[in-house]
Amino acid sequence: MQDEYDFSSNDPSSGEGLTLPGFIALESGEGNVPVAIAWSLPDGQIKHTLIQPDEAWLEDEAASLGDYHADELLTMGVSVSDVVRELEADHHGSTLYSANPDEDEAALSRIFEALAGSTFVTITDAGTLYSDRDEWYQQRSEMFNEMGLEPGRAEHDLETLLKLHVRWMEDDMLAD
Repeated sequence: MQDEYDFSSNDPSSGEGLTLPGFIALESGEGNVPVAIAWSLPDGQIKHTLIQPDEAWLEDEAASLGDYHADELLTMGVSVSDVVRELEADHHGSTLYSANPDEDEAALSRIFEALAGSTFVTITDAGTLYSDRDEWYQQRSEMFNEMGLEPGRAEHDLETLLKLHVRWMEDDMLAD
């Protein structure tokens, strides 16, 4: 797993000294085939990686790997078992928040099915954390443009979720 971003720096808008909720995002191809995953830690660090496809996913004619090639994921990705082991170490029994909970839950289920395991995290709509859910979704969309990030990329989704959460905390706009 890669620790790519760190929101725990000395920047006051970064969330220093705060415990942030856990966020998760998965990138998937057709058929909810997971190709990348990212999640946050309580201090705002983001872990993300590409995922090596399970053999059954590659054999499924209705599934695709999205913008990735199997060779790329097999070479640069992390095994499904390593992804689960790392996620379990960070968030076993936790509720994680997602901007796309249905899609992320479906992709995460594919990961656990590949290991014949059961999901040990709960995924909930991140919009429930905020006082004005519609406004939060609007600002999230605008933030992608402001930051030059691509929606649908797991690590970009996580960076946006964290930065927007810190902004809403500073503006005291969290749900009661």
